[in-house]
Formats: sequence, structure tokens, C-alpha cells
Amino acid sequence: MQVEERRWTPQAGWRSERGTANNRADLVIYFGDRDALKGGTRFAELRAAFPHAHLIGGSATATILGGELDRKNVVASAISFADTRVAVAQCEGVTKAGSSACGEAIGRKLAAPDLAGVFVLGDGMRVDGSGLTAGLNRVLGGVCPIMGGMTSDPCDYTEALAGADAPPASGVVAAVGFYGPSIRLSSGRACGWDPFGPRRRITRASGNQLFELDDKPAIELYERYLEEGDSGEIAAGVLFPLLISPHDRPERAVVRAILDMDRTTGAMTFAGDIPEGWMARLMRGNLDRLTLGASDAARQVRSSQPETVLGDRLALMVTCTGRFLLMGQRAVDEVAFARDELGPNVNCLGFYSYGEIAPADRSMGAELHNQTMTIVALAEAGG
Repeated sequence: MQVEERRWTPQAGWRSERGTANNRADLVIYFGDRDALKGGTRFAELRAAFPHAHLIGGSATATILGGELDRKNVVASAISFADTRVAVAQCEGVTKAGSSACGEAIGRKLAAPDLAGVFVLGDGMRVDGSGLTAGLNRVLGGVCPIMGGMTSDPCDYTEALAGADAPPASGVVAAVGFYGPSIRLSSGRACGWDPFGPRRRITRASGNQLFELDDKPAIELYERYLEEGDSGEIAAGVLFPLLISPHDRPERAVVRAILDMDRTTGAMTFAGDIPEGWMARLMRGNLDRLTLGASDAARQVRSSQPETVLGDRLALMVTCTGRFLLMGQRAVDEVAFARDELGPNVNCLGFYSYGEIAPADRSMGAELHNQTMTIVALAEAGG
């Protein structure tokens, strides 16, 4: 496997920054500023540079290439495989109500006896990430790991783009499947947020809306902490996500970020489903712990990758926009810590998302996460 890193900026256009995949690349993965991707020009340029490759990518609050973080560019990794086949699938015009059916359709299209893993991108504004992963799990949950994320925008929360072998657009879910015995995919996930207070039962919820914890209004509990956390610059809900888990399986815990609060109805809207009967704990952000969490995710990946590989290694970092907002200028620290843990010979590409997709534990399938650093590693096994 050979990987070439490329970066586009408004000032310099495209330039190669590391490695070479030449125009025989099999797959190009890209992320970038929404306005730079709209209209399809960047996609057309990548298609011209890599005419034989499948292209998959989408918009991002911020991008990661190597150890650098940026907000106004487009970054890409062009991959040439030695002994791995890839295929892409796409659903267009996806709505929240249709997200589960889209996941099933993507799963059926990519399914094959030698399917080794799936990387999926969904429009983070129009697609229900929980429904998408549920649909994928129904078809592929016992077959292979499913990883990826929900594309994002410049935090104006209006439009996010995704695409596979087509210019990225809104309302799209795009996925790539990896096939054959040589490819090795592994993932690491950590949040670094600190849970506090008692575990409370979710006693009233619907979809991604929470109403009651322990039969009491959840919004009243949150208001106590949101007032102290409101900085005037960061949405207060970013500072206090929720850790939820089945009451009898705490190892399946996932983090949910708050999106909105309606004091009239008492509804708190989260970036993912909130199942009734699950347990919940409040969490708070700590900059040092978030950075250490990124290192932990990288450590999980490193420990599960083969020692001997054919050519290059690629790490895809999908990390939450909420972390970016909270960490501010220190966001680059989590990227640097993760890259240091992965090692200098690993190519790094990634984006800040509106939801991360990865297994909740070491099982197959996937869950939607918020406020995490998720890393997906790709390599082809050697001798």
C-alpha cells in the first residue's frame, strides 16, 4: 500500500506533501472546507489527477493532514493497494426518517464474502447517524467492522456535504468497502471527558430527545451546570455531554452531545438517540484529559496493527467538532499527541465531525459516538 498526501489551499491550489501514489491510485479519501468543495471543482481536480481511483469525502469544520489542523483547505490521501479491492456505495436525498433504510441499502450493496471493513460518511445535518448505523448493523453488524463519521460545516449548522464517486452534496451517505485477506483495519476510540455525579436512569425519551432522568425534568438538572459553564463564546451544552449505556452493560457506553434545549416543552435534543431505560451520567471537559484521550485512541490502534506491513500505513482521524470548540487553539495538541503515539511513519488524515462512527467495544458493527477522538488505521499485512 502506497499513500500520497495532498493539500489544496486558495493561494497555492493542490500540492503533494508526502509520498507518491501516482495516477494509478485505487482510492482517494478527502475532507475539506464546505465552500471549497461546493460546485464540484475540487472533486473534478482530484478525478483528473487520479482517473482510476474511487473518490470518497466530505465537508468538515476543520481538517487534519499529518500533524497540521486547518479550516479553509482541502486535504486528501491517495492510496494504491498491493492486494486489496475497494468498492463504493452512495445514497442520495437521505432524510432523518430514511437513514436506517439507507444504511441497509449501503450494507447490501457492499456485502460480499471477502468484505473486511467499511468506512462510511454521512451528511451530519440531514442524516440521523443513529439510524444510519442501525441500518448498517442489521446487514453487516456480524460481518465486519464499520467505521467513519458524520460530515460537518463551518459551525453555521446549515449544510454538510458527502459523496462517493460524485461531487459531494447534501443529503448524501457515502461508503467504501475494503475486500480481501491482506487489508487490516483497526480502530481506537477515547473521549477524555470526566463523568461526575450519580448514574441516573433515562425514564422519558424519544429518539434523540431527552425529557426525564429518574422521573425528574432533565433540563432542570442541566440548567444548574450550564449556567456555570456558559462562556458566552462556546455553547454551554458543549461543556457537559452525557454518557449513556445499557443498565446492564456499562462497557457499551457512548457519549451524546447536546444540540438544543426547549424550556417550553422540556425537550433536550442530542446528536444521537437516547434510549429509554439506559443509564446516564453528566460529563465535563478538561483540556488535558481530552488530549490524553486522543493519545489513548492512538495507542489502541497501534497495539492492534500488524508489525510487518506492505508499504505505508494510514490513520484516519475522526474527532468531534465539540472538542474543537472547547479546546480552541489547543485542538492541535490532540492531533499532535495522537500522531506522536502512532509514530512518525504513519500517514494521518482526518476531520472534525458531527458524530463519530466506530464499534462501542471490540465487537463488529458500529455505534454513533459524540465528543470522541476515533482513529481508523489501514495497512496491508506483509510477510
